[in-house]
Amino acid sequence: MPALPRYGLTALIVACALFMESLDGTVIATSLPAIAADLHQDPISLKLALTSYLLSLAIFIPASGWAADKFGARTIFRSAIVVFTLGSILCGFSSTLWQFVMARIVQGAGGAMMVPVGRLVLLRTVPKSEVVSALAYLTIPALLGPLFGPLVGGFITTYFHWRWIFFVNVPIGLLGIVLVSLHIQNVHGEAWPLDVPGFLLSGAGLAALIFGMTLAGRGIVGLDVVLALTGIGTLLLGAYYLHARQAKFPILDLNLMKVPTFRAAVIGGSLFRVGVGATPLLLPLMLQVGFGLNAFQSGSITFISSLGAMAMKTTAAPILRLVGFRRVLVFNSLLSTAILASYGFFTPTTPHLLMMALLLFGGFFRSLEFTSINAITYADIDHATMSRATSFSSVAQQLSLSLGITIGALLLQTAQAIHGTAHITTADFPWAFAGVALVSACAVLLFYGLPDDAGIHLAGGTPRKKAAQAEQTEG
Repeated sequence: MPALPRYGLTALIVACALFMESLDGTVIATSLPAIAADLHQDPISLKLALTSYLLSLAIFIPASGWAADKFGARTIFRSAIVVFTLGSILCGFSSTLWQFVMARIVQGAGGAMMVPVGRLVLLRTVPKSEVVSALAYLTIPALLGPLFGPLVGGFITTYFHWRWIFFVNVPIGLLGIVLVSLHIQNVHGEAWPLDVPGFLLSGAGLAALIFGMTLAGRGIVGLDVVLALTGIGTLLLGAYYLHARQAKFPILDLNLMKVPTFRAAVIGGSLFRVGVGATPLLLPLMLQVGFGLNAFQSGSITFISSLGAMAMKTTAAPILRLVGFRRVLVFNSLLSTAILASYGFFTPTTPHLLMMALLLFGGFFRSLEFTSINAITYADIDHATMSRATSFSSVAQQLSLSLGITIGALLLQTAQAIHGTAHITTADFPWAFAGVALVSACAVLLFYGLPDDAGIHLAGGTPRKKAAQAEQTEG
């Protein structure tokens, strides 16, 4: 068995926490219809359970870099695992929709610190020439969550009870706490003051805007409440923009958007993630509510997507060295979104093997896109601003996933209204998948403007300018 690289143990420990977080997300997606029935809610209303978690992430992630720098990576990472595990226990004991939503917010508060701080620990451990390999190495164990999540969630929901899917996190969380305590150094970064006004403005603004959009439709609240929340959220975020231009240490450093690779990765990656964010809502609903499959049958089909993602991880660096980030990002985003749109054409008579084949290829190419985006995000970010960059990009990721759920649900409800049916039917899903795929495809507009050799040093290659200078020196 080959020896672990010098960052391998750190990657595996961080991946333990990422496994718990990713397992939870895919487990709940498969079990949404059953949870909705048990809580006496419409299945689409359970989008609140998905977006409340992502919203909590978006609110608390901006402070993750500051907290890790001030109190130490181990302290924050370990505390985050404790909070996430507690939130999982609360989810398991929830008996109403709003109890469930509040428990998911607690989970999100833990995940907000757990995921970006874990990534920050790894990024500060490896040289830039090994970033792609390190990120791929990190995410292989983490991908076991999405791989087994649909199967575990479907099996437990079908043959036991959905509440037990959250108790699975408890032993994983305890293991993570022990490993972090033993093997992660309590590294502190450069001290910088917490931007309290910025934290309050950005957190309240994001909460009001995303929650307002999520509450739209299904009669959960009145239209006046939805408009008030989205309006207040927009105003608060506008106030944050004005504040950030003057603050010395803004909680979300907008100056990072002046870096071309960071800007393209954040905006283009956010657009691409809209389709990915909508999939955990749309696909299980289509298979279970539309096609009549049970949760275990649904999970047995959708798990294959993560198998495709795992298969890609070992090939990411060679592909990027051979083709380059720009070509991969442009071509692969179009291919991935075309596959995503094809899911809408599934019917109850579509062979399950064909569904699984498309999900397998979709997972492979989507994972290649994410590896490329995640790596090039930090291509031109220096060590001093790394913690702020990880916080900023993580917020953008969670917001885009939340937006994907909101857009997917809105498109599904719109199609249902056009068809004039009391409940969602199979005919509603093609429009929803096509709509979110179209938004994701717009990422090409950002990736196309990157230079051909952008980020090539991350995959172990040499930028063309440096290579030309070296040739001239040798000559």
